[in-house]
Amino acid sequence: MNGSIVRLTQCTVVLFSALTLLPAALLGQNSSPQDPATLLAQQRDAMASLAFLNGVWRGPGWIILPAGDKVSFTQTERIGPFLGGSVKVIDGRGYNSDGKLIFNAFAVLSYDSGKQNYSMRSYAEGRVGDFNFTPSAHGYTWEIPAGPMTIRYSADVKDGVLHEVGERVLPGKQPIQFFQMDVRRVGDTGWPNTGAIGPK
Repeated sequence: MNGSIVRLTQCTVVLFSALTLLPAALLGQNSSPQDPATLLAQQRDAMASLAFLNGVWRGPGWIILPAGDKVSFTQTERIGPFLGGSVKVIDGRGYNSDGKLIFNAFAVLSYDSGKQNYSMRSYAEGRVGDFNFTPSAHGYTWEIPAGPMTIRYSADVKDGVLHEVGERVLPGKQPIQFFQMDVRRVGDTGWPNTGAIGPK
C-alpha cells in the first residue's frame, strides 16, 4: 500500500469517526435527547400534510422584472419526498417560448420538531437562503425579508392546479404582485428516490 493510499485511508477513518461521534456530542448538549426514530417519525408526520404537492406540474407563468418588463414562460415543478418522507425536495424550472431553460431553482422543505416549524432552504441563480414556510389547508406561504419590504409567495392547490403569486409587501401599503404561475399536476414521479445506487 503506497503512501497516498495510506493517507487517504487515514483521512477516511478520521472523517467517519467524526461523523459518527458528532450526533452523540450534540445530544450531550440537549437535556432531553430524542432517538432518531422518534425524530424521523415526527418529521414524516409533519411532512405528510404536504403530500398534495408531490408529483410533476406544468403550466404558464409570468414575472415583472425590476425594469418593468413582463416576461411570460412555461413553469415546471418536480416535487417528491426524500429520506423516508422526512423532507421534501423541489426542482423548479422556467422555459421560454423556444423551450430554452431560463430559470432553475432547487429547494428542500423540512420540519424541525424541536422548534415545531417548517423551513425551506432554496438555491437559485447563485443565491442561497433559509426561509420560513407556512403550510395551509390547501397550500402554503413563504417569505423573503428584504429590508423594510417583504417578498411574499402564497399558493393554493385546487382541482389539480397549483396557483402561486409573488407580492412585494411594504408596511401600510397594498401588496404589489410581480409573479404568478398556474401549474397543473400532470403525473406522479419517483424522483428523487428512483435511481439510487445500491450496494452491488
